[in-house]
Amino acid sequence: MSGPHLTIHLRTGRYAVSQLGVEAEIPQWAVSAPGMVSITRREGELSLVTLESAVPDGMKTHGGWRLLELEGPFEFSLTGILLSVLRPLAEAGVGIFALSTYDTDAVLVQEKDLDKALAALSAAGHRITGSQI
Repeated sequence: MSGPHLTIHLRTGRYAVSQLGVEAEIPQWAVSAPGMVSITRREGELSLVTLESAVPDGMKTHGGWRLLELEGPFEFSLTGILLSVLRPLAEAGVGIFALSTYDTDAVLVQEKDLDKALAALSAAGHRITGSQI
């Protein structure tokens, strides 16, 4: 299956995925953090994705992620957008953390896997822009 060929922006900075208890208030440091911020609450947890530099000491967190943002917006009726990115990453053995917004999708990959991820996405026909920094 061949999916759409997308423009994917490698965003600057290292990201972290942090976890708070479900009863926690959304912290101001996350709300005001620069870069992409994702705040998701479900039964049992509050998850935050922010630049690593915004995360205070003592948080339950997993850092070292790089952000790949798909150039959107995408209509909700479109299918296969995220699959066209996830399939080559899975085939290359690259683990991901996926996020979606109203307009687009983003995928976090561990920095140690970044070169492998970019090569797999380019080989799949996607155009990569952005910085390795």
